[in-house]
Amino acid sequence: MRSPAAGRATAAAATVTDLVSPVNGAPLRRHGPGLLYDGERLWPLVAGIPWLRAGHEELRERAVRRIEEGDPAGAAVLLLADTDDWWDGPVPPPGALRAALGAATLREAVALLGMGRVGDYFLHRWSDPTWLAVLALTAHHSPGRRPVLELACGAGHLLRELALRGHRDLTGVDVVFAKLWLARRFVAPGARLVCADLTAPWPLRPRGPAYVACHDALYFLPRKREVVDRALEYADGGAVVLGHCHNALVPGPGAGLPLDPAGWRSLLEGAVCYDDAELTRALLDGVAPRPRAAEELAHCEALALVAAAPAPPGHGLPSPARPVPGRPLRPNPLYRDGLLHWPNPRWRDEYGRGAAAYLPSRVDLSPGLLADARAGRPTPEVAALARRRVLLDLPERW
Repeated sequence: MRSPAAGRATAAAATVTDLVSPVNGAPLRRHGPGLLYDGERLWPLVAGIPWLRAGHEELRERAVRRIEEGDPAGAAVLLLADTDDWWDGPVPPPGALRAALGAATLREAVALLGMGRVGDYFLHRWSDPTWLAVLALTAHHSPGRRPVLELACGAGHLLRELALRGHRDLTGVDVVFAKLWLARRFVAPGARLVCADLTAPWPLRPRGPAYVACHDALYFLPRKREVVDRALEYADGGAVVLGHCHNALVPGPGAGLPLDPAGWRSLLEGAVCYDDAELTRALLDGVAPRPRAAEELAHCEALALVAAAPAPPGHGLPSPARPVPGRPLRPNPLYRDGLLHWPNPRWRDEYGRGAAAYLPSRVDLSPGLLADARAGRPTPEVAALARRRVLLDLPERW
């Protein structure tokens, strides 16, 4: 009689993914519902998201066991409780995590998942100044139709914007399963999502020139050069875009492990640099952002860097800086009864000063304007309010 381990090793695994094991580098093959196999060990595949965190053997084995026992929801609850090294909040009880699996809205899900300030960040990402900088940078350095890989993609905000404008080859990687689960359920359901550590061997294999982006996250990671070198290898002559990299020379409310501008520039030789705040202003003014030399950025709070070959001509897609015609727009939920309210004091301290430059303290939207917005008619007035984030294209189940 064969042991269960022997049975695993000889089980049919006909469908080959384009992922590899972060432990032994072997191709990952499907191994029945909800499991992948690398020839030595099984990995969970929950909500269509491969969980490939090396060095977390106990959690991997517990999740695999739940799947083998026919309890994929139990496996999801285990993985939803997993966090990154920077999280200092409590882990919600299993009952709340299981209830989150049935959440009807993004708001309900982040509350049940106990995401706190990170949940507020996800809910109001569409309003903050760093998001406008992402849109400006992405519009100016377009992926074209190249495959997109977003590192530390969070809940998939950028993947969603690109998908709405016709991009089809979209992959997001993050170390926190709960964030990817939010992306799958509410924000970017069509993107390929992978849970993995960027500072461990990547489970992704290069597939030709690609567009690799990492926004508002690289300053949290140790071994930044290793991550950027892997991004360059994966991009294979395409583009590497690093957005909102905190400047160690300027004290601020954000945490992480920032570098000074020269340090960031040394990670990406030949990169074009931008002041993150100027990117935000460029989007609001409808102009192209102005590159800056690294030595000019000593006083900026954050910077962005791009090393890119131009997108192939004739392969452009609509700019993420403009609303998509036909898509309904809604009033920004930061407004209640026409008055602006910040989500919490931390959000106000980190983003409020910049957001106040384009979000008026009071709005009065006429019925006709709201009708145009809901119908997706980008009249000049609707387009102007969308640029200023008074009107937003939010997920249907925000």
